[in-house]
Amino acid sequence: MLTRRTFAAMTVALALPLAGLSLPAFAQSADTAAAEPLPDVVLGDPNAPVTIVEYASMTCPHCANFHKTTFQELKKEYIDTGKVKFVLREFPFDPLAAAVFMIARCSDDKYYDVVDLFFETQGEWAVREGALAKIRGLARQTGMTDSAFEACLTDQKLLDGINAVKDRGYSEFNVTGTPTILIDGEKLEGARTMNAFREIIDPKLDT
Repeated sequence: MLTRRTFAAMTVALALPLAGLSLPAFAQSADTAAAEPLPDVVLGDPNAPVTIVEYASMTCPHCANFHKTTFQELKKEYIDTGKVKFVLREFPFDPLAAAVFMIARCSDDKYYDVVDLFFETQGEWAVREGALAKIRGLARQTGMTDSAFEACLTDQKLLDGINAVKDRGYSEFNVTGTPTILIDGEKLEGARTMNAFREIIDPKLDT
């Protein structure tokens, strides 16, 4: 897990090649052991009969591809119509992903707008050189000031909460890769196509 020391070093090192950066996947550190997972951010009707949870990393190309393709159909057909509520849970595999998730969390009701923006532009900022400057520039596009950006990325409580979300995904739901998608707790295996979603969701709506 990220700690205050490693994350402070990361905010400086982000502008450097990423080869020297590493994020221990599931180690529990003393300063995050008591942290509680952050509350879910729900997209869609909170009372929708079906819940889809996605564990994702912002630097995962498969996650970005899913959000730019199938997810758009899923949102139009099921989320926007009140049949499904959607929850994205943070599962960062590296410091860049953690930083972007922190920015999304600091953006309050713009959470999913920020996620969409960074997935759409993943090829621009998830890079070896100048990553921090590119992430800062995109954050400015969402209306975040430089002072808010810096305050967000040094918020230890927020970072601990993201760590706790990831740890819970690993320990309770056996999440080891991204994207991992759960439909009412049932893991979607194989291809993440619209037909695969329909095959699981539609019978639940008929009951």
